[in-house]
Amino acid sequence: MKALLTGFLLAALAWLPGTAAAADAPVSGRDYVEIPGGMPWAPKAGTIEVAEVFGYSCPHCAHLEPQLQAWKAQQKHDVNFVAIPAAFGGAWNGWARAYFAAYNLGLVPRTHEAVFKAVHETGMLPRNPSAQELAAFYAGHGTSADGFRAAMAEPKVEEQMRRAAAFARASGLEGTPTLIVDGRYRVLGHDFAEMLRITDWLVARERQAQARP
Repeated sequence: MKALLTGFLLAALAWLPGTAAAADAPVSGRDYVEIPGGMPWAPKAGTIEVAEVFGYSCPHCAHLEPQLQAWKAQQKHDVNFVAIPAAFGGAWNGWARAYFAAYNLGLVPRTHEAVFKAVHETGMLPRNPSAQELAAFYAGHGTSADGFRAAMAEPKVEEQMRRAAAFARASGLEGTPTLIVDGRYRVLGHDFAEMLRITDWLVARERQAQARP
């Protein structure tokens, strides 16, 4: 039993910065990419931002969502999670516009999971929906179709779209879903579990850096 516990301890230490097992820690360029001059999407003093760049039509994003929600529930109060829709152009922009409109209307907590299900499980929404189809869907979640179409056309949404596109370019985004820690590190990894382990390690590293005088 003592040997077993020791093995678990060593495995845990392998993912913590500044330990004797540092040789097994994530490596820049292999497990994550450092972003020159990177800045958080929504900086908050005393917090470490973890941003997910996602797309509602992306099946990988839909598969990650349950694991990501479980991961979020385990985080300390100093981790600020934000979701940023990918504004790559074309159909991506339609989804991004809908997300920001829903965000500005306060609908995201009740619609985020519902949109993924509507696209990837029930087929209620196509991968490339029209503005009318999006408005009709969101009308069943706390707004009217006309109200949602108006929200999508707001100048504030245009600015959020520009910011999202700029954030993706500055981060060197290669696809979705992508996790970015404090605007400084773009997480790599071969599967979702590895992505989240690397994210945990980078969060711990940032937490240590912020604690230094």
